[in-house]
Amino acid sequence: MATTGISDAMTTNLPKKPAVKFNPADWHTNKHSISTDAERSRNVSFQVRQEGRFLNNETENQTWWDTHDNNVRLSDRLDEIEEWRQILRYEIQDVDRELEAIRVTKNQCENMLNQMKVPLDVNIDNHVTREGRLGVDLVRDEPEAELTKETKVIDAIKRNLHQKCQESFQQIERLQECRQQLLNDLNDKNSSHAIDEENLSLTKHSSAISFKPNPLRVPKGTVTPQQWIAFSKYNKDRADAEMESSKRLRENIQQLMAQSSSDLDSQKNATEFAMRKRIHETENALDELKWQKKNTEKEIAQIEDDIEKLEKAIREKDPCMKLAQTRLENRTYRPGVELVRDEVQYGLVDEVKQIEASQKALQEKCKQAKHAWNILQEQLRRINEDIALKENSLQLEKRALATRKRLNTVNKPETETDKNLIVTGVDKTGLSKVLGLKYA
Repeated sequence: MATTGISDAMTTNLPKKPAVKFNPADWHTNKHSISTDAERSRNVSFQVRQEGRFLNNETENQTWWDTHDNNVRLSDRLDEIEEWRQILRYEIQDVDRELEAIRVTKNQCENMLNQMKVPLDVNIDNHVTREGRLGVDLVRDEPEAELTKETKVIDAIKRNLHQKCQESFQQIERLQECRQQLLNDLNDKNSSHAIDEENLSLTKHSSAISFKPNPLRVPKGTVTPQQWIAFSKYNKDRADAEMESSKRLRENIQQLMAQSSSDLDSQKNATEFAMRKRIHETENALDELKWQKKNTEKEIAQIEDDIEKLEKAIREKDPCMKLAQTRLENRTYRPGVELVRDEVQYGLVDEVKQIEASQKALQEKCKQAKHAWNILQEQLRRINEDIALKENSLQLEKRALATRKRLNTVNKPETETDKNLIVTGVDKTGLSKVLGLKYA
């Protein structure tokens, strides 16, 4: 505000600044306003500082707890992965043991299939050998029927063993596929375990941390935990199912091998019994033929002696006939009335007729004897031929039976325990070492 005129007269006039001057009230008002604004600003700043400290503390705690919770989650996840890793390791070990066991059983089945070559060769050799029989001895007898049955038994065994070998091969392929899936799953879990283990070891002071572009993206192929568990459980369950199937197949193969050995052995015994029986029958027939030959030769000798005697008797009648005929002829020269048919004449005539009748009877009997001799000779020839056939057949039968000794090279179980070990497939198969304690 401007001062009065009196004051201006008593004071020295000073130069004036060209500025607006304010009243004290304005000055006090301004001072109060600044103080009030400063206090308000300080209060706002204090509030902001307190809120900032609170927020900093809260965010630091939240970050710490988030990091802690995620560390716990990572640790739990590592434990879960490790649990499945152990399960998969044990499962792979079980699959490996079952693979080795089914391979051993498959090799046994293949070996038995290859060993069928021996009985088949013996069977074919027996057929060929017995085909060497000649004449009436070439019969469809019991040994031939048993050999034919043996051929069918061997063919059936080979067919069944071949089928089981094929099934074993397919089972091994399925087990290997399961093992590969388990191994892939285990490798993936090993990688995942290594990644999460490395994540768990990282801290905010680690040198390996950095900002990443778009870290919140969801990678392609991401699955849910339920799907993750279901995948591993499926692999394990499939492996368990294939191992159970493999175990049943091994048991079936062992049972088939035992049954096949039993069937083959039973048929072998039946065939050899029939062949021994046939040898016995042939030997009896041969003995009978030799006895018949001996008696026939004896009879031939006797009838030859009788023929010689009959011929001698016939020849011995010739002098008597000459004597009687000469007497009759001489008496025809009697003169005149002396030519009478007296008792002497009738006696000589009767003698001639009797001698003729005797010679005729002897000749007829000699003829019959010679005919009988011819029949005996023919029968002896037949006997000799049949003896030759029987001796040939007997030799072939014995040779065929001797050939079958090749089938007796397999060691047979001596006790019931040994039989049970063979039936269960434990005997000399190495399965006990392969299988061991499944979860040892």
